[in-house]
Amino acid sequence: MGALDGRVAVITGAGRGIGREHALLFAREGATVVVNDLGGSNEGLGADAGPAQQVVDEIVAMGGTAIASSDNVATWSGAKSLIDQAVAEFGHLDILVNNAGILRDGFIASLEESQWDDVINVHLKGHFAPLHFASAYWKEKSKAGEQIAASVINTASASGTTMPNAGQGNYGAAKAGIAALSLVAADELERYGVRVNAIAPVARTRLTLATPGMGAIFAMEPEEGEVDLFSPAQISPLVAWLATEKCPVTGRVFAVSGGSVQQLQGWTAEHTTETDDDWTIDSVAEAVEAWQ
Repeated sequence: MGALDGRVAVITGAGRGIGREHALLFAREGATVVVNDLGGSNEGLGADAGPAQQVVDEIVAMGGTAIASSDNVATWSGAKSLIDQAVAEFGHLDILVNNAGILRDGFIASLEESQWDDVINVHLKGHFAPLHFASAYWKEKSKAGEQIAASVINTASASGTTMPNAGQGNYGAAKAGIAALSLVAADELERYGVRVNAIAPVARTRLTLATPGMGAIFAMEPEEGEVDLFSPAQISPLVAWLATEKCPVTGRVFAVSGGSVQQLQGWTAEHTTETDDDWTIDSVAEAVEAWQ
């Protein structure tokens, strides 16, 4: 018996890297998988149905069930088509893993409009659009009296949570938005039987290898016989557990990397000064400077 037996999962960005490992583990655990990947470059350029189909072929070779999708989840029509495909092909949908992403790094002063728009579209809209159509599907089923036990796992990043990275204003903003979206969605969708969580993973992927300051770190392979803690396969067990039918967790953001799983807490008050008088510029300055 697999942990995901009988469950139907849509996984975006599943042709390579972390998404590919999700798809393979989900299939090994008994899930039926829709492997979505546009097949573009790191920068989101081009399209290639090959990566998604290769993962499907691997799953089928191991005895699992999967189909490929090359829909562009950064578009409303592509996201709708992806969710519709899963339901039409397999009769229902239980899991949505939003993982698709690109990089268009640049410092804020020189960042071009297209670099900002493309990253926000693929990451933030590319999470929201599939979530929207999956949520509408689950809401309709719940309103019709069906018992729903669905799970959404979104993919944030340390760049948008705990480790802001210079040169990634677009990426960090999108990932922080994904973390916030996940918390809002968890609150909204719980009434329909849908749990929503997010992960902020760090692993050796083509995106991290292309990130300034990180590529050299992740390029180092472990010695023979050592556990590869930064393999993208290390991320997937947490995601698979969050996708199980009986998992009780919702509304959480988890950092996962290098043999570590952490539950993150969002913006919290680090210092507080209170007054019973009117605030003035000088009193604000005195309070804030005392915290430094």
